[in-house]
Amino acid sequence: MINFRRLQQLAGRPDRVSYLVVLLLFVLTVWLHLGTLLLAALFSYLALTLLRFGKGHGRWVSVTIFVLLVSIISFALVRFATHAFSAFPEIAERAIPSVIAWAQQNKIEVPFTDYEGFREVAVNVVKGQTKALGNFARVVREAGLHALYLIAGCVAAISIFLNSRFELGREPKVPANNLYSLTCEQVGARFRLFYQSFATVIGAQIVISGINTLLTGVFVLLVDLPYALLVVGVTFLCGLLPVVGNLISNTIIVGIGFTVSPKMALTALIFLVVIHKFEYFLNSKIIGKRIRNPLWLTLVALVVGERLMGIPGMILAPVVLNYVKRETSLIEVQIQDATKEPDSSSGK
Repeated sequence: MINFRRLQQLAGRPDRVSYLVVLLLFVLTVWLHLGTLLLAALFSYLALTLLRFGKGHGRWVSVTIFVLLVSIISFALVRFATHAFSAFPEIAERAIPSVIAWAQQNKIEVPFTDYEGFREVAVNVVKGQTKALGNFARVVREAGLHALYLIAGCVAAISIFLNSRFELGREPKVPANNLYSLTCEQVGARFRLFYQSFATVIGAQIVISGINTLLTGVFVLLVDLPYALLVVGVTFLCGLLPVVGNLISNTIIVGIGFTVSPKMALTALIFLVVIHKFEYFLNSKIIGKRIRNPLWLTLVALVVGERLMGIPGMILAPVVLNYVKRETSLIEVQIQDATKEPDSSSGK
């Protein structure tokens, strides 16, 4: 049976209703696989706030510049993806024989002894992934769906940027302290805090990734490493993934080093070790002071986020973790002293 008394008590606390609304939206985002849509909206709104040129018509100028930048970035990403898909097979074909020869020279056992053996293993893996993904039509449909999510996220961010109010107007004779209006105000406060967490975490991650990409680009130019564009692009994009992103980009860079020689691969590995030692210092200064979460907790959040929403979940995991921490930190808990005797003079 419905507990109407409990519902009346809840209706008297719009802040509690807002927490339930936000929790429900998080659950729906995971259940309906809307991580891409949420990320697109958050990134777009962050970009719009950085491009803000005052109010009124200035906002439309910001929107125009944003649309132009999104068009340019989208074109660049398509070209980069095309280049990456054509480059990765070439890298594998050139790197694998070098890795095998180096392993045999140093008497290191590998699960394959020649390129053909590795290629057979790789083909089996690809076949397994193909079965998991389904036919080509399904892949195209998924790609189109994510493209629609990206467009919808951009449109939603532009709409919020131009007008972020929940209520455009009130009906006549509606009290000012009605449940809907007060709840909307509280939900707005929840979303503002969530966006602040996103801007804090992702902003710091972009700074770290940008510095890492700059240093990696300098290294690539100094040693004349092949596939320079691919290395720089992968380093920046993977840098947006906390912790595991560096592992992915490092593996690719060392693999490209093997296409030249084992010595080049070792040089790249030494550079990556040195640069990541430097990044530990940057993380403590840039991220550590802003987020203050232990590494183990971040790793747990990354694993949970990946299981729930894949790569978007990994990006959002530190954001949600920071939001929960900030939200709960604002709630003061009244601790009652159990040793204190109740006031008998009150007659209660």
